Amino acid sequence: HNEVAPNQFECAPTFEDANLAIDHNQLLMDVMDRVALKHNFKVLLHEKPFAGVNGSGKHNNWAMSTDTGVNLLAPGRRPKENLQFLAFFITTVKAVHRYGDLLRASIASASNDHRLGANEAPPAIMSVFLGSMLDGVLDELERTAKLPLDKGDNIYLKLGIDKIPPILLDNTDRNRTSPFAFTGNKFELRAVGSSANCSSAMTTLNAIVADQLLDFKTEVDALIAQGKKKEVAIVDVLREYVISSKSIRFEGNGYSDEWKEEAARRGLANVPTTPLALDALVRPDAAELFARHGILSEVELHARHEILLDEYIKKIQIESRVLGDLAVNHVIPTALSYQTKLIANVRGLRELGLDDENSEVTVEMIKSISRYVSTIKSTVDAMTNARKDANKLEDARERAIAYCDTVKEKFAAIRRAADKLELLVADEDWPLVKYRELLFRH
Repeated sequence: HNEVAPNQFECAPTFEDANLAIDHNQLLMDVMDRVALKHNFKVLLHEKPFAGVNGSGKHNNWAMSTDTGVNLLAPGRRPKENLQFLAFFITTVKAVHRYGDLLRASIASASNDHRLGANEAPPAIMSVFLGSMLDGVLDELERTAKLPLDKGDNIYLKLGIDKIPPILLDNTDRNRTSPFAFTGNKFELRAVGSSANCSSAMTTLNAIVADQLLDFKTEVDALIAQGKKKEVAIVDVLREYVISSKSIRFEGNGYSDEWKEEAARRGLANVPTTPLALDALVRPDAAELFARHGILSEVELHARHEILLDEYIKKIQIESRVLGDLAVNHVIPTALSYQTKLIANVRGLRELGLDDENSEVTVEMIKSISRYVSTIKSTVDAMTNARKDANKLEDARERAIAYCDTVKEKFAAIRRAADKLELLVADEDWPLVKYRELLFRH
């Protein structure tokens, strides 16, 4: 169906096991690309091809189920089923709180950096949205921290667990500003980029939740060994998770500057760029996590880190070279050629004896073109020099950061000046496809 941006569409496949879903998603991308070319179209899988309008991403709807198909993130009709739901639900929230930096690293890319935090895309700050009802359930569980639970008590009644409705699909709010939201009987990781292979994000999410579930069982078993009833032990551990992970829960507007300030006060990381986000992959706790579950060794993690940095550098380098070529060999010559026409127009008006008032608008256009051309040329030169300096750096991380901070940061200024020239130069003289034609021609 149609989405918000012009010529933007959403494709929603049916759910299946993660391995199959990811393979089918990759195949779908390939089919879309080939079919589009057959009809003289081009599918843009870039996360943010157009500034100022909605970008594209993949909403990874994720849940856990038993081998018989029972969804562990769906509340049931009986209190015992609700305790099971809360165990898996709260443990997942705790996992995201504990390993949020790894989840951020799993969705990092040069193109996704353009999308995160802009035009209905989730921010780079990892947070969890639960909806007002479930947020209230967890607050209530926290408030009962000092409530004594004895072996003879009906803990479901005492803690209000029996009040959780069996179906929450209509009780969860819609919040598109959250990167990780609970949507009734599943979580939705909305921060994955549209060009990404989802395997990185799903491997990371599965790993951190599995790790937290193992810790959960260890902690519950320890309390049972001390003589606590199983249900009481489960609730005690879950309550501690609710309290310790509270900072990751956010129900407000993730786009706002206020949230950035609030997130900083909560101690949540805001890492908007890929080179820094990828640091999480080579931290000791990441190596221990992936090795503990037999997923990746420390050497393999470091290799991935190096490869992802190299991929980032190459993408920014290619974009920089293409942008410089378009600006110097197409935009500037076209602008100067049109400016020459305007100069001839002014000269002709003055030769006819008309006063300066008659050529005032044209003269202003000539000055504007000179100003924008000067901005483009000087910024392209600065970008080229920054690229040369970055290439001298031997360390891949330092080189990637240099490309991000000194090369990529020049893109916007060049683009703004070129956009202004696109509006000034006569349509028949402009050699490139115009922005409005890309968005609205078809």
